Amino acid sequence: MRHNNIEIKARCSNPDFIRNYLQQHDADFKGADFQTDTYFNVNHGRLKLRQGNIENSLIYYNRENKAGPKLSEVTLFKVKEESELLKKALTHANGIKVEVKKKREIYFIDNVKFHIDEVEGLGSFVEIEAIDEDGSKGIDFIKQQCDFYVAALQIKEEDLLTMSYSDMLMK
Repeated sequence: MRHNNIEIKARCSNPDFIRNYLQQHDADFKGADFQTDTYFNVNHGRLKLRQGNIENSLIYYNRENKAGPKLSEVTLFKVKEESELLKKALTHANGIKVEVKKKREIYFIDNVKFHIDEVEGLGSFVEIEAIDEDGSKGIDFIKQQCDFYVAALQIKEEDLLTMSYSDMLMK
């Protein structure tokens, strides 16, 4: 599946505030996932294998490193079985760049996905992803959605991150 999304990632000093907002606005809670994202060495973009108890996918994406809402072009392949074998093959072919381990709470309001993350070695974060799966919503619309939730969740500009968790761990 290939799609575009507009997303933000921010430090989160009050996960309970985010959780309460989502619950009060009837967000669909998908559960808490314990995930390992293994990033592989690639020439362009990012390639990671996500292994969790809810989400298991091979994900390739391109995204700008800037604060605030940013466009990501994503190709996602759901991995149903044999993720360890796939990880071994990708490790032999490309080598591992870094591994990110986190506890992630996953919520949805319509096409907008919310994560409340506790990342090993980094702390607490919130992510907002306004997803346009089939291109029908358009970049402007999903950017407006992302901006709306940044304001609604009272995310401060200084808390917005320019880097991915993988980049932060490699520093």
